[in-house]
Amino acid sequence: MKKILTMAVLAVLALNVSAAKKKTPAKVDNKPQFTIIKEIPITSIKDQNRSGTCWDYSTLSFFEAEILKATGKKYDLCESFVANKTYMDRAIQVVRFHGDCQFSQGGSAEDPLAVMKQWGICPEDAMPFPGSLYGDSLNNFNEFFSVLEPYVAAVAKSSAKKISSQWKVGFQGILDAYLGKCPEKFTFEGKEYTPKSFMQSLGIDLNDYVSITSYTHHPFYSAFAVEVQDNWRFPLSYNLPMDEMMRVIDNAVENGYTVAWGGDVSEPGFTRNGLAYAIDTKKAESLQGSDMAKWLKLSAEKRRSLIDSLGCKVPEIVPTQEMRQERFDNWELTDDHGMHIFGVAKDQNGKEYYMVKNSWGETGDYKGIWYMTKTFIAANTMDFLVNKKAIPADIRKKLGI
Repeated sequence: MKKILTMAVLAVLALNVSAAKKKTPAKVDNKPQFTIIKEIPITSIKDQNRSGTCWDYSTLSFFEAEILKATGKKYDLCESFVANKTYMDRAIQVVRFHGDCQFSQGGSAEDPLAVMKQWGICPEDAMPFPGSLYGDSLNNFNEFFSVLEPYVAAVAKSSAKKISSQWKVGFQGILDAYLGKCPEKFTFEGKEYTPKSFMQSLGIDLNDYVSITSYTHHPFYSAFAVEVQDNWRFPLSYNLPMDEMMRVIDNAVENGYTVAWGGDVSEPGFTRNGLAYAIDTKKAESLQGSDMAKWLKLSAEKRRSLIDSLGCKVPEIVPTQEMRQERFDNWELTDDHGMHIFGVAKDQNGKEYYMVKNSWGETGDYKGIWYMTKTFIAANTMDFLVNKKAIPADIRKKLGI
């Protein structure tokens, strides 16, 4: 009797559990689950904070990875050194152009490369920690540039028939007050260096680095200066078809090289939690049973919520060469951020993503790392810096390098 009663109770409990399961369907989790395919060693995450210096942080991170690959040694190179030299160079150009060009916080991967070629580099602790000179814990360029910008404008737009070189002395004083003086000599690991001799000790050849882009308004396999304002030094980028541009990135990562990437992160698919998708908004809204008019009326916050809910199932566009050119010409594809590509991963559906180091501190779901789909990179790349040894042999032959 007890056995029969026990079995009956168990049967009732089983029915109740089964009913409960039917009433509460399992929640589908669209958050991507990543499997790393290739990961190249990089240095630690940094935080540019309130400064427009992504170009500085991402490119020095790239060179730190190059040094690590070449020598096995980790270095922390100094962004303030590069910024100090770069802003003086840029101010001089603006004055030479009588103000008919832009002075701003932004820049490109060419700036750290040009500074290291001309001036060398120093380690991070050879200059004051970012923000420390004006009582902050990290960079904050709000006050700094509110002083710099009108200073440069006043000189560049002067009505004088002749200006003296003293404006450079005053301008250098502002740079040094907020960034610190660039050292002429310093000691590192018990040895004295100049910035140039330190650069020479790092084990890399600065002539090994080239810039790659992909547009149709210049011939493929030629080189041209990409027409964006922060490309103010006018360095030349090699122009490749989009599929070959992507082959360069893939070949680089496969062979242990990283990439200093510059492109557009103002797209709705670039999230603040560490993901980036080239969203097909028409397909995305159809999945939600709405229409495009409704999608376009959604606030940025609601769009992000919709994207987050779709997760790795969000539909993506198929980028084309024509699409890239059209978006560049109509100002949709902009040059607004620099990051550091260092690996490849795939999600549970087999979709591949580049692993990308950001310079916003250990933010987002992945502590400062972004997972950006290959589709996003193909659609939103402006240009990137890479070691020419990382370029496939057939493409190098076409470029003559």
